[in-house]
Amino acid sequence: MARIEINHGAAQGAVRHPEKAHRPDNPIQRKPAWIRVKAPTSPIYHETRALMRDSKLVTVCEEAACPNIGECWSQRHATMMIMGEVCTRACSFCNVATGLPKALDEDEPRRVGEAVAKMGLRHVVVTSVDRDDLRDGGARHFARTIAAIREAAPGTTVEVLTPDFLRKDGALEVVVEARPDVFNHNLETVPRLYPNIRPGARYYHSLRLLDRVKRLDPTVFTKSGLMAGLGEERIEVQQVMDDMRSAEVDFLTIGQYLQPTVKHAAVARFVEPAEFEDYAAMARAKGFLLVSATPLTRSSYHADRDFAALQAARRQLAPAA
Repeated sequence: MARIEINHGAAQGAVRHPEKAHRPDNPIQRKPAWIRVKAPTSPIYHETRALMRDSKLVTVCEEAACPNIGECWSQRHATMMIMGEVCTRACSFCNVATGLPKALDEDEPRRVGEAVAKMGLRHVVVTSVDRDDLRDGGARHFARTIAAIREAAPGTTVEVLTPDFLRKDGALEVVVEARPDVFNHNLETVPRLYPNIRPGARYYHSLRLLDRVKRLDPTVFTKSGLMAGLGEERIEVQQVMDDMRSAEVDFLTIGQYLQPTVKHAAVARFVEPAEFEDYAAMARAKGFLLVSATPLTRSSYHADRDFAALQAARRQLAPAA
C-alpha cells in the first residue's frame, strides 16, 4: 500500500529555501512505522484540494507539508493560511518559503469566508505566515478574515493560529477584539533551542503574548504547541508546561518534529508513542483543560473535535448554579 513519506529532498530544498542553501546537509532519517501515514486517495480529498485552488487560497496543510493532510482533507478539514505563502522569517524547522511577501490581497478574507461556507465547516482554523514587513504584522487582516467567516458562515467557530506580532504594538489587541473562539500561538520548542530553531522569535515574548490574550479576554480559549524530537530534555518540556500554565493556557499540543529537507534542522530522535502518552498525563496533571500529545499531533489536527472537548471541559469546571 502506498504511504506518504514527507521528504522533499535536497533539490527542492535548494529552490524553495535559498536562505538555507549555505547550511550543511542534515541527512533525513527513515521514519519509524508509527509516524508513517497512508497516501490520500479519497474523492473528498481531491474535492477539498480543488476548492482551495478555485478559491485561490493557500493552506498550511500543503505549505508546511503536514503528514495529516490526507486524513484532514478527506474530512473536509483544512487550515487556511492567509497573507500569502512567503514568510519573512526563516525558522529552521519550517517548510514555508522565506522571502519578501507580496502586498496583501484585500479580497482574501471574503474568499476564505465563502470557502468555509461551501465546505460546511463547524470549526475553522486560520493561520498565517509571519509578516514583519507590515506595520501591524497582519493583525487587521486576521480581524477582517474572522469577520468575513462570521458573515458567510455564522454557525462556524473560529480558531486563529497567529504569529508573535513581535514589535507590533497594538496588533494583538486588534485580533482579540475580533473575538476568535480559540487563540493559538505556538511556543514550538524549549527556550534553549530558540537561537537555532526559531531565531527570529523570542520565547518570553511569545509566552507574554499568550498571557496577554487571557488578560484581554478571559473567555477565549488559548492554545499552544511544542515539537518533540529536536533535542529538548524532559525537564525542559516540564518547565515549558509550567510556563504555559502560568499564562493560563488551556490547550497543549505536542507532536513529533519531521524534517522537511536536508537543509532544515535535523531530527535528534523519534519520540516513541509511550513517551507522548507520558507527556499527556503530565500535562493533564498540571491543569490543562485539554492535551493532545501523539507523534502525529499538529496544531490544527482534529481542531473541530477538540473545540467541543474544550467547551465540555470548561463546563465541568464551572460552579453549579
